[in-house]
Amino acid sequence: MTASRRQFLESVGSGMLVAGLGPSLAQELGFGSVLARESSEALTFGSYDALVDLLQSTPLDRLQPLLVEKLNRGEANLQKLLAAGALANAEAFGGEDYTGFHTAMAMLPALNMTQMLPSERQPLPILKVLYRNSAQIQALGGPSKKTLRKLHAAEEATVENRELAIRDACRVADVERAEKLFAPLGSGPLDAAFNALQPAMQDEINVHRFVFAYRTRGLADLLGKEYAHTILRQCVRFCCNHEQDRISRKGAESPIRALMPKLLDQYKLASPRFGARDPGDAAVEELARTIYQGPPERSAEAAAAALADRLSPEVVGEAISLASNMLVLKQGPENWRTHGDSAGVHSSDATNAFRNMARLSKPQHAASGLVVAAYHVAVHTPFKTDPYPTADHRSWIKAKDAAGLLDEAEDAVRHNDQGRAAAAIAIYGEGGYLPEAVFDRLLKYTISEDGRLHGEKYFQTVSEEFRTTRPAFRWRQLIGLARVTASAYGYYDREDHYGRRAPGYEEACRLLKVTA
Repeated sequence: MTASRRQFLESVGSGMLVAGLGPSLAQELGFGSVLARESSEALTFGSYDALVDLLQSTPLDRLQPLLVEKLNRGEANLQKLLAAGALANAEAFGGEDYTGFHTAMAMLPALNMTQMLPSERQPLPILKVLYRNSAQIQALGGPSKKTLRKLHAAEEATVENRELAIRDACRVADVERAEKLFAPLGSGPLDAAFNALQPAMQDEINVHRFVFAYRTRGLADLLGKEYAHTILRQCVRFCCNHEQDRISRKGAESPIRALMPKLLDQYKLASPRFGARDPGDAAVEELARTIYQGPPERSAEAAAAALADRLSPEVVGEAISLASNMLVLKQGPENWRTHGDSAGVHSSDATNAFRNMARLSKPQHAASGLVVAAYHVAVHTPFKTDPYPTADHRSWIKAKDAAGLLDEAEDAVRHNDQGRAAAAIAIYGEGGYLPEAVFDRLLKYTISEDGRLHGEKYFQTVSEEFRTTRPAFRWRQLIGLARVTASAYGYYDREDHYGRRAPGYEEACRLLKVTA
């Protein structure tokens, strides 16, 4: 198709086209019911238009063959397919659909996974996430599902504090005003636009606000300035949508809104001058335990006090990350599922997002973000059980060498044996063996399983936290990944139905002629 559906419709009446093609052929070609609703208000995506249309309109049974064909012919590469998927997702959902924004959060991690795979398997994580993306778009209306439209509002040019004005508009769910306030930033530097979102992102204890903001920033980097505003404006809409839900339920505002100004004033963090102090392993672990135990107010204050005491933001973030990891490792066996939206995965992903955003944000937003991250850890009731692996788990491991330990870990994953998987990787790490081999072994199950939509981003979280955690503690991250991977194996949807791989995965393997 040399011109996109959007361009075509500008010159051809939709009713005439459907009449000429017939409804069946129109749907097969990717026009479908959108023809009756398409207007000049629709977003356009330049060179991505045709791919966006294909991803929104192609029936699922034809989608992956077409994508593989485009790859084989050199008509698109994996990065371009993913970029088109991000734009299709943004237009369809605008940050307002659970599966939609989880799919968006999985996109960059999936692209990063391609670099860890042999060439013949590299398309697998991309095909998986694009299949999920298109399936949800079509489940909710197909190509007629358009949450984002072109903005024609007058710019809010004279605003004293735009960052707080955006936050305040989100607090009352005034999406029109919030969008108008954010719109002028689309023509400026990406850092300025991203910083303007931070007060709204930190204004509620909701893991998806945090992770979605960080992952959309990465997608904005990938897509470039032309589409950065389209991607980032979803964060504004997410906050308004979430706030509207709270208002409709007559729910109370988050306590963080009253607590944060007090802590910033008490510890002089409104305009912080960060230190670079590292108090050593024992002190970092003690701070992590304090944050883990809570209650949330105490955890937030512990982080604020540490920053005021000139601890490096990297060290404070590391302690918060270790506290999140405790939720993964200390969850007891009576709560069998550790994958998906479990306390540990949610907390780890949120902390990872805040640590990364702190590196990208102005100092005052970095400080407040780390305080919110600590608070968020402790909203989860701390588990009292011993961390995995226990002594019993370790006693089940027979192998001593690296290859044997990896094989035992993989066998444990396939049998959903979280304790044995954790033990095998713990003993492997204690043996001084290479972590890359563990990531390689667990990656294929992150790709092949659904993971309740969380597998890709948690794998990326662990990859990043392993690199930025001190040697004394970093293997805890990989032990957590082994446990979560064992939990997820065989469960193929959000309802934890068992017995299949992730939707679209096996078809993608057949098309690529690789083993599933």
